[in-house]
Order: sequence, then structure tokens, then C-alpha cells
Amino acid sequence: MRTTIAARIQALRDMTVHELRTEYARVFGEETRSAHREQLWRAIAWRIQADAEGDLPERVRRQAAELARDADFRTRAPRDPLRGAAPPPEARTARRPFAAPHDARLPLPGTVLTREYRGREVRVTVLDRGFEHEGKVHRSLSAVAKAVTGAHWNGFHFFGIAGRNQ
Repeated sequence: MRTTIAARIQALRDMTVHELRTEYARVFGEETRSAHREQLWRAIAWRIQADAEGDLPERVRRQAAELARDADFRTRAPRDPLRGAAPPPEARTARRPFAAPHDARLPLPGTVLTREYRGREVRVTVLDRGFEHEGKVHRSLSAVAKAVTGAHWNGFHFFGIAGRNQ
């Protein structure tokens, strides 16, 4: 039973805001005005757990209602009619592939790193995915350092860029 609850909650993480709003309406039986992804995820996850394992005690519900009566809360202002209608929710949420961020310790692609080692100049070009040295592409600076020296080296230390941006 617990694994199905966990699987349902985990599946919510992959949903778009529009899908979460639809799921919220299904689970709670009413539309939501929220478009905040994390808030929707938490509310739906709570409801799934509460339905499966039991809701809050009545004493806690009364106390929460009492606090809510006294609290000021904010609502979103209505849309400006001069700007026109808002696009449908499915048009506002787009799924795109996400590129891994560039390692901040490395210079930008295209940069040439040079170092003198045992009387010869070692030149490495930083690529989008890897490092080019003497016509061969290596996956890491450490792999380049090993190819040059024959020993295991930390590539950042070998090329003198360790701790530069820290």
C-alpha cells in the first residue's frame, strides 16, 4: 500500500502546472486559483496521504479554521482587460530538454589552456563536451594530464586552474 502512495506522489513531480491543476481539481473536487507548482504538488501529495492514512483530527481542524478566520490572506488581482485574455494553461507551460550547466571551474568552450611540462608545451582546447589535445578528445582534464604524464593527476591542479573561481 505504501509503495503505491509513494509512486503516485513521485509521479506528481513530473507533471506540468496545467496537469497539476487538473489533478488538484480531480483530488479536491474543486478548481484551484494557484499556479504555483510546488504548492500544488504539496497540496495534492497531502490529500493523497490523508485519504490513504486518515485525515487530521477534528480538534486540529477546528483550531486551523479559527486561525484562518483571523488571518489576512492575499488573492491574485484580476487580469487587466486591456491586455486581453491569458493564454490557456497548456500554452503557458512548455517542456524543453535541459542542458547540464557548464562547470564553473572551467573556462568557456574554445579556450586554450597551456602548460609547460618537461620542456614541452602542452596545449588543450576546451570543448562543449570534453577537451582536445593533439587531435584526440578526452572526457576530462585529468584524462589529458594522464595522457601527457603517464600518471594520475587532478586535471585542475595540473593546468593550474584549481580554486580559481572559489
